[in-house]
Amino acid sequence: MSDAMLKAYLAENPRMIGALFTMMLLLSQAGNAAAGHLASCSGP
Repeated sequence: MSDAMLKAYLAENPRMIGALFTMMLLLSQAGNAAAGHLASCSGP
């Protein structure tokens, strides 16, 4: 999907901007939680 197509889609569907932002926020939180869990495990 090109940049112009994405801009046109988001202009037609402004509610998707909030949905995409929320998904990216949740994914970044999950990534930090997974990295923190793996960092705290001690080896043998």
